[in-house]
Amino acid sequence: MGHLPDEELKKRTVLGGAAKLCGQAVNFALRLGFIVVLARLLSPQDFGLVAMVMVVTGFYGMFTTGGLSAATVQKAHITDEQVSTLFWINVAIGAAFAILCIATAPLMVAFYRESKLFWIAVSLAAGFLFTGAGVQHSALLQRQLRYSTLTIIETLGPVVSSAVGIGMAIAGFGYWALVGAAVAGPVMTTAGSWLVVRWRPGRPRWSSDIRSMLLYGGTITMNTLVSYTTYNLEKVLLGRFWGADILGLYGRAYQLISVPTEYLNGAIGGVAFSALSRLQDERATFKAYFLRGYTIAVSMTMPITILCAVFADELILVLFGPNWSGAAAIFRLLAPTVLIFGIINPFSWLLLSLGLQGRSLRIALAIAPLVITAYAIGLPYGPTGVATAYSIAMTLWVVPHVLWCVRGTVISAGDIARCLFRPFLAGGIASAATLVVHAAIGPSLPPIVKLILGGTVMFSFYAGTLLFVLGEKDIYFNLVRSLFRMSTDRSKRETEAPSPPLPLRAR
Repeated sequence: MGHLPDEELKKRTVLGGAAKLCGQAVNFALRLGFIVVLARLLSPQDFGLVAMVMVVTGFYGMFTTGGLSAATVQKAHITDEQVSTLFWINVAIGAAFAILCIATAPLMVAFYRESKLFWIAVSLAAGFLFTGAGVQHSALLQRQLRYSTLTIIETLGPVVSSAVGIGMAIAGFGYWALVGAAVAGPVMTTAGSWLVVRWRPGRPRWSSDIRSMLLYGGTITMNTLVSYTTYNLEKVLLGRFWGADILGLYGRAYQLISVPTEYLNGAIGGVAFSALSRLQDERATFKAYFLRGYTIAVSMTMPITILCAVFADELILVLFGPNWSGAAAIFRLLAPTVLIFGIINPFSWLLLSLGLQGRSLRIALAIAPLVITAYAIGLPYGPTGVATAYSIAMTLWVVPHVLWCVRGTVISAGDIARCLFRPFLAGGIASAATLVVHAAIGPSLPPIVKLILGGTVMFSFYAGTLLFVLGEKDIYFNLVRSLFRMSTDRSKRETEAPSPPLPLRAR
Protein backbone atom coordinates (compact mmCIF):
# COMPACT_ATOMS: atom_id res chain seq x y z
CA MET A 1 0.00 0.00 0.00
CA GLY A 2 1.34 3.38 -0.88
CA HIS A 3 1.72 6.03 1.76
CA LEU A 4 -1.67 7.47 2.74
CA PRO A 5 -2.08 11.18 3.49
CA ASP A 6 -2.50 11.82 7.21
CA GLU A 7 -6.14 12.90 6.85
CA GLU A 8 -7.03 9.84 4.77
CA LEU A 9 -5.25 7.54 7.21
CA LYS A 10 -7.12 9.19 10.08
CA LYS A 11 -10.45 8.69 8.31
CA ARG A 12 -9.80 5.04 7.57
CA THR A 13 -8.50 4.42 11.07
CA VAL A 14 -11.44 6.07 12.83
CA LEU A 15 -14.07 4.49 10.59
CA GLY A 16 -12.30 1.16 10.67
CA GLY A 17 -12.05 1.27 14.43
CA ALA A 18 -15.73 2.12 14.75
CA ALA A 19 -16.69 -0.68 12.37
CA LYS A 20 -14.52 -3.18 14.23
CA LEU A 21 -15.83 -2.07 17.61
CA CYS A 22 -19.44 -2.42 16.48
CA GLY A 23 -18.66 -5.76 14.85
CA GLN A 24 -16.88 -7.04 17.92
CA ALA A 25 -19.81 -5.92 20.08
CA VAL A 26 -22.12 -7.99 17.89
CA ASN A 27 -19.68 -10.91 17.96
CA PHE A 28 -19.43 -10.60 21.73
CA ALA A 29 -23.22 -10.77 22.04
CA LEU A 30 -23.35 -13.73 19.65
CA ARG A 31 -20.64 -15.64 21.44
CA LEU A 32 -22.08 -14.87 24.85
CA GLY A 33 -25.52 -15.93 23.68
CA PHE A 34 -24.06 -19.11 22.22
CA ILE A 35 -22.31 -19.92 25.51
CA VAL A 36 -25.47 -19.19 27.51
CA VAL A 37 -27.74 -21.32 25.31
CA LEU A 38 -25.31 -24.23 25.03
CA ALA A 39 -24.69 -24.20 28.79
CA ARG A 40 -28.38 -25.01 29.22
CA LEU A 41 -28.48 -27.64 26.50
CA LEU A 42 -25.21 -29.49 27.20
CA SER A 43 -23.49 -30.81 30.30
CA PRO A 44 -20.12 -29.77 31.76
CA GLN A 45 -18.79 -33.14 30.58
CA ASP A 46 -19.73 -32.31 26.96
CA PHE A 47 -17.76 -29.08 27.17
CA GLY A 48 -14.89 -30.85 28.91
CA LEU A 49 -14.59 -33.51 26.20
CA VAL A 50 -14.33 -30.97 23.40
CA ALA A 51 -12.02 -28.76 25.48
CA MET A 52 -9.59 -31.68 25.85
CA VAL A 53 -9.21 -31.84 22.07
CA MET A 54 -9.38 -28.12 21.38
CA VAL A 55 -6.45 -27.40 23.67
CA VAL A 56 -4.38 -29.52 21.27
CA THR A 57 -6.01 -28.34 18.02
CA GLY A 58 -5.69 -24.76 19.23
CA PHE A 59 -1.98 -25.40 19.63
CA TYR A 60 -1.83 -26.60 16.02
CA GLY A 61 -3.87 -23.61 14.96
CA MET A 62 -1.07 -21.30 16.07
CA PHE A 63 0.84 -22.45 12.98
CA THR A 64 -1.96 -22.20 10.42
CA THR A 65 -1.38 -18.55 9.51
CA GLY A 66 2.39 -18.84 9.98
CA GLY A 67 2.30 -15.18 11.06
CA LEU A 68 2.04 -14.39 7.34
CA SER A 69 -1.14 -12.34 7.62
CA ALA A 70 0.74 -9.91 9.88
CA ALA A 71 3.67 -9.95 7.45
CA THR A 72 1.36 -8.92 4.61
CA VAL A 73 -0.14 -6.08 6.64
CA GLN A 74 3.13 -4.80 8.11
CA LYS A 75 5.25 -4.71 4.94
CA ALA A 76 5.46 -1.21 3.44
CA HIS A 77 5.25 -2.45 -0.18
CA ILE A 78 4.16 -5.84 -1.45
CA THR A 79 3.68 -7.42 -4.88
CA ASP A 80 1.11 -9.79 -6.33
CA GLU A 81 3.67 -12.60 -6.63
CA GLN A 82 4.63 -12.25 -2.98
CA VAL A 83 1.05 -12.51 -1.78
CA SER A 84 0.44 -15.51 -4.06
CA THR A 85 3.49 -17.25 -2.66
CA LEU A 86 2.35 -16.59 0.89
CA PHE A 87 -1.13 -17.90 0.01
CA TRP A 88 0.19 -21.27 -1.16
CA ILE A 89 2.43 -21.50 1.89
CA ASN A 90 -0.63 -20.95 4.11
CA VAL A 91 -2.60 -23.61 2.23
CA ALA A 92 0.26 -26.09 2.61
CA ILE A 93 0.53 -25.34 6.33
CA GLY A 94 -3.23 -25.82 6.78
CA ALA A 95 -3.17 -29.18 5.00
CA ALA A 96 -0.14 -30.34 6.98
CA PHE A 97 -1.79 -29.60 10.32
CA ALA A 98 -5.07 -31.19 9.28
CA ILE A 99 -3.10 -34.39 8.64
CA LEU A 100 -1.19 -33.98 11.90
CA CYS A 101 -4.44 -33.53 13.83
CA ILE A 102 -5.75 -36.82 12.46
CA ALA A 103 -2.44 -38.58 13.06
CA THR A 104 -2.26 -37.52 16.70
CA ALA A 105 -5.89 -38.34 17.54
CA PRO A 106 -4.93 -41.77 18.99
CA LEU A 107 -2.38 -40.06 21.24
CA MET A 108 -5.09 -37.80 22.66
CA VAL A 109 -7.23 -40.85 23.36
CA ALA A 110 -4.35 -42.53 25.19
CA PHE A 111 -3.32 -39.43 27.17
CA TYR A 112 -6.79 -38.58 28.46
CA ARG A 113 -7.99 -42.21 28.51
CA GLU A 114 -11.16 -41.22 26.63
CA SER A 115 -12.10 -43.00 23.37
CA LYS A 116 -14.64 -40.34 22.28
CA LEU A 117 -11.83 -37.90 21.54
CA PHE A 118 -10.68 -39.71 18.37
CA TRP A 119 -13.54 -38.68 16.08
CA ILE A 120 -13.76 -35.23 17.66
CA ALA A 121 -10.13 -34.62 16.64
CA VAL A 122 -10.66 -36.04 13.13
CA SER A 123 -13.67 -33.77 12.59
CA LEU A 124 -11.93 -30.64 13.84
CA ALA A 125 -9.07 -31.23 11.38
CA ALA A 126 -11.23 -29.85 8.55
CA GLY A 127 -11.06 -26.38 10.05
CA PHE A 128 -7.32 -26.11 9.30
CA LEU A 129 -7.90 -26.47 5.56
CA PHE A 130 -10.42 -23.63 5.39
CA THR A 131 -8.43 -21.35 7.69
CA GLY A 132 -5.28 -21.72 5.60
CA ALA A 133 -7.15 -20.85 2.41
CA GLY A 134 -8.48 -17.58 3.82
CA VAL A 135 -5.46 -16.08 5.59
CA GLN A 136 -4.17 -13.85 2.80
CA HIS A 137 -7.60 -12.65 1.66
CA SER A 138 -8.33 -11.47 5.19
CA ALA A 139 -4.88 -9.86 5.41
CA LEU A 140 -5.52 -7.90 2.21
CA LEU A 141 -8.72 -6.49 3.67
CA GLN A 142 -6.76 -5.41 6.75
CA ARG A 143 -3.99 -3.91 4.65
CA GLN A 144 -6.49 -1.81 2.72
CA LEU A 145 -8.17 -0.83 6.03
CA ARG A 146 -11.46 -2.18 4.65
CA TYR A 147 -12.67 -2.93 8.13
CA SER A 148 -16.37 -2.42 7.40
CA THR A 149 -16.26 -5.28 4.92
CA LEU A 150 -14.04 -7.38 7.15
CA THR A 151 -16.37 -6.80 10.09
CA ILE A 152 -19.37 -8.06 8.13
CA ILE A 153 -17.48 -11.23 7.21
CA GLU A 154 -16.22 -11.77 10.74
CA THR A 155 -19.78 -11.33 12.05
CA LEU A 156 -21.34 -13.78 9.61
CA GLY A 157 -18.88 -16.45 10.75
CA PRO A 158 -20.14 -16.49 14.37
CA VAL A 159 -23.75 -16.20 13.20
CA VAL A 160 -23.46 -19.35 11.11
CA SER A 161 -21.33 -21.08 13.74
CA SER A 162 -23.84 -20.32 16.50
CA ALA A 163 -26.79 -21.40 14.37
CA VAL A 164 -25.12 -24.72 13.54
CA GLY A 165 -24.11 -25.37 17.14
CA ILE A 166 -27.47 -24.49 18.70
CA GLY A 167 -29.37 -26.39 16.02
CA MET A 168 -27.29 -29.52 16.59
CA ALA A 169 -27.64 -29.21 20.39
CA ILE A 170 -31.44 -28.91 20.16
CA ALA A 171 -31.46 -31.92 17.85
CA GLY A 172 -29.71 -33.94 20.55
CA PHE A 173 -26.21 -34.26 19.10
CA GLY A 174 -24.59 -33.51 22.46
CA TYR A 175 -20.91 -32.55 22.28
CA TRP A 176 -21.01 -32.81 18.48
CA ALA A 177 -22.83 -29.47 18.52
CA LEU A 178 -19.61 -27.83 19.74
CA VAL A 179 -17.62 -29.61 17.03
CA GLY A 180 -20.03 -28.51 14.31
CA ALA A 181 -19.88 -24.91 15.47
CA ALA A 182 -16.07 -24.95 15.56
CA VAL A 183 -15.83 -26.12 11.93
CA ALA A 184 -18.64 -23.92 10.55
CA GLY A 185 -16.93 -20.67 11.62
CA PRO A 186 -13.77 -20.87 9.45
CA VAL A 187 -15.78 -22.23 6.51
CA MET A 188 -18.02 -19.17 6.51
CA THR A 189 -15.20 -16.67 7.12
CA THR A 190 -13.03 -18.00 4.30
CA ALA A 191 -15.94 -18.18 1.86
CA GLY A 192 -16.87 -14.58 2.65
CA SER A 193 -13.30 -13.34 2.20
CA TRP A 194 -13.03 -14.99 -1.20
CA LEU A 195 -16.32 -13.45 -2.31
CA VAL A 196 -15.41 -9.84 -1.50
CA VAL A 197 -11.67 -9.78 -2.34
CA ARG A 198 -11.19 -9.71 -6.09
CA TRP A 199 -7.59 -10.91 -5.89
CA ARG A 200 -6.93 -14.53 -6.81
CA PRO A 201 -3.65 -16.35 -6.17
CA GLY A 202 -1.24 -16.95 -9.01
CA ARG A 203 1.84 -19.10 -9.27
CA PRO A 204 4.22 -18.92 -6.30
CA ARG A 205 7.65 -17.38 -6.83
CA TRP A 206 10.49 -17.43 -4.30
CA SER A 207 12.45 -14.25 -3.58
CA SER A 208 14.59 -12.68 -0.87
CA ASP A 209 11.59 -10.61 0.26
CA ILE A 210 9.62 -13.79 0.81
CA ARG A 211 12.44 -15.07 3.00
CA SER A 212 12.31 -11.94 5.18
CA MET A 213 8.52 -12.13 5.41
CA LEU A 214 8.72 -15.78 6.43
CA LEU A 215 11.22 -14.84 9.11
CA TYR A 216 8.91 -12.08 10.37
CA GLY A 217 5.90 -14.42 10.30
CA GLY A 218 7.85 -17.27 11.85
CA THR A 219 8.88 -15.13 14.80
CA ILE A 220 5.29 -14.05 15.34
CA THR A 221 4.16 -17.67 15.10
CA MET A 222 6.70 -18.75 17.67
CA ASN A 223 5.57 -15.90 19.92
CA THR A 224 1.93 -16.96 19.54
CA LEU A 225 2.87 -20.57 20.13
CA VAL A 226 4.69 -19.81 23.38
CA SER A 227 1.82 -17.60 24.56
CA TYR A 228 -0.80 -20.19 23.69
CA THR A 229 1.09 -22.94 25.49
CA THR A 230 1.60 -20.71 28.51
CA TYR A 231 -2.05 -19.71 28.82
CA ASN A 232 -3.59 -23.13 28.04
CA LEU A 233 -1.34 -25.65 29.76
CA GLU A 234 -3.47 -25.49 32.91
CA LYS A 235 -6.43 -26.85 30.94
CA VAL A 236 -4.41 -29.87 29.87
CA LEU A 237 -3.33 -30.45 33.47
CA LEU A 238 -6.82 -30.02 34.91
CA GLY A 239 -8.28 -32.35 32.28
CA ARG A 240 -5.62 -34.97 32.96
CA PHE A 241 -5.65 -34.89 36.76
CA TRP A 242 -9.13 -33.62 37.67
CA GLY A 243 -11.32 -34.91 34.81
CA ALA A 244 -13.75 -33.59 32.20
CA ASP A 245 -16.33 -32.22 34.67
CA ILE A 246 -13.82 -30.01 36.50
CA LEU A 247 -12.25 -28.90 33.22
CA GLY A 248 -15.72 -28.05 31.94
CA LEU A 249 -16.33 -25.72 34.90
CA TYR A 250 -12.91 -24.09 34.65
CA GLY A 251 -13.13 -23.85 30.86
CA ARG A 252 -16.50 -22.04 30.94
CA ALA A 253 -15.26 -19.59 33.58
CA TYR A 254 -12.02 -18.99 31.69
CA GLN A 255 -13.82 -18.52 28.38
CA LEU A 256 -16.32 -16.06 29.83
CA ILE A 257 -13.58 -14.04 31.54
CA SER A 258 -11.52 -14.00 28.32
CA VAL A 259 -14.29 -12.87 25.98
CA PRO A 260 -14.26 -9.12 26.86
CA THR A 261 -10.49 -8.74 26.56
CA GLU A 262 -10.36 -10.82 23.40
CA TYR A 263 -13.03 -8.82 21.63
CA LEU A 264 -11.82 -5.42 22.79
CA ASN A 265 -8.29 -6.21 21.65
CA GLY A 266 -9.70 -7.58 18.40
CA ALA A 267 -11.75 -4.45 17.80
CA ILE A 268 -9.01 -1.91 18.50
CA GLY A 269 -5.87 -3.96 17.93
CA GLY A 270 -6.34 -4.93 14.30
CA VAL A 271 -7.00 -1.37 13.18
CA ALA A 272 -4.24 0.00 15.43
CA PHE A 273 -1.68 -2.43 14.03
CA SER A 274 -2.57 -1.56 10.42
CA ALA A 275 -2.45 2.19 11.08
CA LEU A 276 0.73 2.09 13.18
CA SER A 277 2.48 0.00 10.51
CA ARG A 278 1.85 2.82 8.06
CA LEU A 279 3.26 5.35 10.56
CA GLN A 280 6.36 3.51 11.77
CA ASP A 281 8.68 6.17 10.31
CA GLU A 282 6.71 9.15 11.68
CA ARG A 283 7.62 9.18 15.37
CA ALA A 284 5.36 11.97 16.68
CA THR A 285 2.25 10.80 14.85
CA PHE A 286 2.99 7.17 15.73
CA LYS A 287 3.23 8.06 19.42
CA ALA A 288 0.00 10.04 19.38
CA TYR A 289 -1.92 7.22 17.64
CA PHE A 290 -0.61 4.54 19.99
CA LEU A 291 -1.28 6.44 23.21
CA ARG A 292 -4.79 7.36 22.10
CA GLY A 293 -5.61 3.75 21.28
CA TYR A 294 -3.98 2.51 24.48
CA THR A 295 -5.99 4.93 26.62
CA ILE A 296 -9.25 3.86 25.02
CA ALA A 297 -8.43 0.15 25.41
CA VAL A 298 -7.60 0.41 29.12
CA SER A 299 -10.54 2.72 29.83
CA MET A 300 -12.97 0.23 28.31
CA THR A 301 -11.43 -2.72 30.16
CA MET A 302 -11.64 -1.26 33.66
CA PRO A 303 -15.44 -1.34 34.18
CA ILE A 304 -15.65 -4.87 32.80
CA THR A 305 -13.11 -6.01 35.39
CA ILE A 306 -15.08 -4.43 38.22
CA LEU A 307 -18.33 -6.00 37.06
CA CYS A 308 -16.75 -9.47 36.80
CA ALA A 309 -15.12 -9.27 40.22
CA VAL A 310 -18.08 -7.93 42.20
CA PHE A 311 -20.93 -9.74 40.45
CA ALA A 312 -19.33 -13.09 39.65
CA ASP A 313 -22.09 -15.14 41.32
CA GLU A 314 -24.86 -13.20 39.61
CA LEU A 315 -23.21 -13.38 36.19
CA ILE A 316 -22.76 -17.14 36.37
CA LEU A 317 -26.34 -17.71 37.58
CA VAL A 318 -27.87 -15.44 34.96
CA LEU A 319 -25.75 -16.62 32.03
CA PHE A 320 -25.20 -20.31 32.76
CA GLY A 321 -27.84 -21.29 35.30
CA PRO A 322 -27.62 -22.98 38.72
CA ASN A 323 -25.96 -26.12 37.35
CA TRP A 324 -22.80 -24.05 36.80
CA SER A 325 -22.65 -22.37 40.21
CA GLY A 326 -19.31 -24.09 40.86
CA ALA A 327 -17.76 -21.87 38.17
CA ALA A 328 -18.51 -18.63 40.07
CA ALA A 329 -15.54 -18.85 42.45
CA ILE A 330 -13.19 -19.64 39.56
CA PHE A 331 -14.64 -16.74 37.57
CA ARG A 332 -14.09 -14.25 40.40
CA LEU A 333 -10.51 -15.39 40.97
CA LEU A 334 -9.76 -14.94 37.26
CA ALA A 335 -11.32 -11.45 37.11
CA PRO A 336 -8.04 -9.52 37.69
CA THR A 337 -6.67 -10.94 34.44
CA VAL A 338 -9.25 -8.95 32.45
CA LEU A 339 -7.58 -5.69 33.47
CA ILE A 340 -4.06 -7.14 33.33
CA PHE A 341 -4.44 -8.23 29.71
CA GLY A 342 -6.14 -4.92 28.93
CA ILE A 343 -2.92 -3.24 30.11
CA ILE A 344 -0.36 -5.51 28.41
CA ASN A 345 -2.05 -6.69 25.20
CA PRO A 346 -1.83 -3.34 23.36
CA PHE A 347 1.96 -3.50 23.49
CA SER A 348 1.80 -6.14 20.76
CA TRP A 349 0.60 -3.34 18.43
CA LEU A 350 3.66 -1.32 19.40
CA LEU A 351 6.26 -4.06 18.99
CA LEU A 352 4.94 -5.72 15.84
CA SER A 353 4.28 -2.49 13.95
CA LEU A 354 7.86 -1.38 14.69
CA GLY A 355 9.29 -4.72 13.54
CA LEU A 356 10.33 -5.67 17.09
CA GLN A 357 8.83 -9.14 16.88
CA GLY A 358 12.04 -10.61 18.32
CA ARG A 359 11.57 -8.67 21.55
CA SER A 360 7.96 -9.80 21.69
CA LEU A 361 9.12 -13.42 21.47
CA ARG A 362 11.71 -12.93 24.22
CA ILE A 363 9.03 -11.44 26.47
CA ALA A 364 6.77 -14.45 25.83
CA LEU A 365 9.63 -16.81 26.67
CA ALA A 366 10.29 -14.93 29.91
CA ILE A 367 6.72 -15.02 31.17
CA ALA A 368 6.18 -18.72 30.39
CA PRO A 369 8.17 -20.15 33.35
CA LEU A 370 6.46 -17.77 35.77
CA VAL A 371 2.93 -18.76 34.73
CA ILE A 372 3.69 -22.48 34.39
CA THR A 373 5.22 -22.51 37.88
CA ALA A 374 2.04 -20.87 39.15
CA TYR A 375 -0.04 -23.65 37.57
CA ALA A 376 2.11 -26.28 39.26
CA ILE A 377 1.68 -24.58 42.64
CA GLY A 378 -2.08 -24.27 42.27
CA LEU A 379 -2.86 -27.64 40.64
CA PRO A 380 -3.07 -29.72 43.87
CA TYR A 381 -5.83 -27.35 45.06
CA GLY A 382 -7.97 -27.85 41.97
CA PRO A 383 -9.41 -25.18 39.65
CA THR A 384 -9.62 -22.47 42.30
CA GLY A 385 -5.97 -23.02 43.22
CA VAL A 386 -4.94 -22.76 39.58
CA ALA A 387 -7.05 -19.62 39.05
CA THR A 388 -5.59 -17.93 42.14
CA ALA A 389 -1.99 -18.74 41.26
CA TYR A 390 -2.51 -17.63 37.64
CA SER A 391 -3.95 -14.25 38.63
CA ILE A 392 -1.13 -13.62 41.13
CA ALA A 393 1.53 -14.49 38.56
CA MET A 394 0.03 -12.16 35.95
CA THR A 395 -0.24 -9.33 38.47
CA LEU A 396 3.45 -9.66 39.33
CA TRP A 397 4.33 -9.52 35.66
CA VAL A 398 2.60 -6.26 34.67
CA VAL A 399 5.31 -3.70 35.55
CA PRO A 400 8.26 -5.69 34.07
CA HIS A 401 6.21 -6.24 30.93
CA VAL A 402 5.48 -2.55 30.42
CA LEU A 403 9.09 -1.48 31.06
CA TRP A 404 10.50 -4.10 28.70
CA CYS A 405 8.08 -3.25 25.90
CA VAL A 406 8.64 0.51 25.87
CA ARG A 407 12.44 0.39 26.23
CA GLY A 408 14.09 2.17 23.30
CA THR A 409 10.80 3.17 21.62
CA VAL A 410 9.09 6.54 21.27
CA ILE A 411 6.80 5.54 24.15
CA SER A 412 8.05 6.03 27.72
CA ALA A 413 7.01 4.48 31.01
CA GLY A 414 5.81 7.94 32.05
CA ASP A 415 3.51 8.06 29.01
CA ILE A 416 1.94 4.75 30.08
CA ALA A 417 1.58 5.88 33.70
CA ARG A 418 -0.28 8.99 32.57
CA CYS A 419 -2.57 6.88 30.38
CA LEU A 420 -3.37 4.57 33.31
CA PHE A 421 -3.86 7.19 36.02
CA ARG A 422 -7.35 8.42 35.14
CA PRO A 423 -8.94 5.01 34.36
CA PHE A 424 -7.50 3.61 37.61
CA LEU A 425 -8.74 6.53 39.70
CA ALA A 426 -12.20 6.37 38.12
CA GLY A 427 -12.17 2.59 38.57
CA GLY A 428 -11.35 2.91 42.27
CA ILE A 429 -14.25 5.28 42.86
CA ALA A 430 -16.64 3.12 40.84
CA SER A 431 -15.50 -0.02 42.71
CA ALA A 432 -16.19 1.56 46.09
CA ALA A 433 -19.68 2.65 45.02
CA THR A 434 -20.43 -0.75 43.52
CA LEU A 435 -19.34 -2.65 46.63
CA VAL A 436 -21.58 -0.44 48.78
CA VAL A 437 -24.56 -1.12 46.52
CA HIS A 438 -23.79 -4.85 46.36
CA ALA A 439 -23.71 -5.07 50.16
CA ALA A 440 -26.83 -2.94 50.58
CA ILE A 441 -29.13 -4.86 48.24
CA GLY A 442 -28.29 -8.19 49.90
CA PRO A 443 -29.44 -11.63 48.73
CA SER A 444 -33.17 -10.93 48.56
CA LEU A 445 -33.35 -9.60 45.00
CA PRO A 446 -33.20 -11.89 41.95
CA PRO A 447 -29.68 -12.14 40.41
CA ILE A 448 -30.70 -10.37 37.20
CA VAL A 449 -32.06 -7.39 39.16
CA LYS A 450 -28.92 -7.18 41.28
CA LEU A 451 -26.79 -7.34 38.12
CA ILE A 452 -28.71 -4.58 36.35
CA LEU A 453 -28.85 -2.32 39.42
CA GLY A 454 -25.22 -2.82 40.38
CA GLY A 455 -24.00 -2.54 36.79
CA THR A 456 -25.89 0.72 36.29
CA VAL A 457 -24.39 2.24 39.42
CA MET A 458 -20.90 1.06 38.53
CA PHE A 459 -20.96 2.32 34.92
CA SER A 460 -22.53 5.63 35.99
CA PHE A 461 -19.87 6.34 38.59
CA TYR A 462 -17.07 5.22 36.30
CA ALA A 463 -18.18 7.15 33.22
CA GLY A 464 -19.10 10.26 35.20
CA THR A 465 -15.76 10.32 37.00
CA LEU A 466 -13.65 9.55 33.94
CA LEU A 467 -15.39 11.83 31.45
CA PHE A 468 -16.38 14.83 33.53
CA VAL A 469 -14.45 14.91 36.81
CA LEU A 470 -11.11 13.81 35.28
CA GLY A 471 -11.68 15.63 31.98
CA GLU A 472 -11.48 12.74 29.49
CA LYS A 473 -14.71 13.67 27.71
CA ASP A 474 -12.95 15.49 24.84
CA ILE A 475 -11.24 12.29 23.68
CA TYR A 476 -14.50 10.40 23.31
CA PHE A 477 -16.73 13.28 22.21
CA ASN A 478 -14.26 14.28 19.49
CA LEU A 479 -14.14 10.67 18.36
CA VAL A 480 -17.93 10.57 18.06
CA ARG A 481 -17.99 13.87 16.18
CA SER A 482 -15.34 12.56 13.79
CA LEU A 483 -17.42 9.47 13.14
CA PHE A 484 -20.47 11.54 12.26
CA ARG A 485 -18.43 13.70 9.87
CA MET A 486 -16.85 10.72 8.16
CA SER A 487 -19.81 8.35 8.03
CA THR A 488 -21.01 9.62 4.66
CA ASP A 489 -17.70 8.59 3.05
CA ARG A 490 -17.82 4.95 4.18
CA SER A 491 -20.07 3.52 1.51
CA LYS A 492 -18.36 5.55 -1.22
CA ARG A 493 -14.95 4.14 -0.34
CA GLU A 494 -16.01 0.51 -0.56
CA THR A 495 -18.78 0.59 -3.21
CA GLU A 496 -18.67 3.61 -5.51
CA ALA A 497 -14.88 3.91 -5.55
CA PRO A 498 -13.53 0.61 -4.30
CA SER A 499 -9.88 0.01 -3.67
CA PRO A 500 -7.97 -1.85 -6.37
CA PRO A 501 -7.68 -5.60 -5.97
CA LEU A 502 -4.26 -5.17 -4.39
CA PRO A 503 -2.33 -2.11 -3.26
CA LEU A 504 0.76 -3.38 -5.06
CA ARG A 505 3.83 -2.15 -6.78
CA ALA A 506 4.45 -3.11 -10.38
CA ARG A 507 5.11 -6.79 -10.86
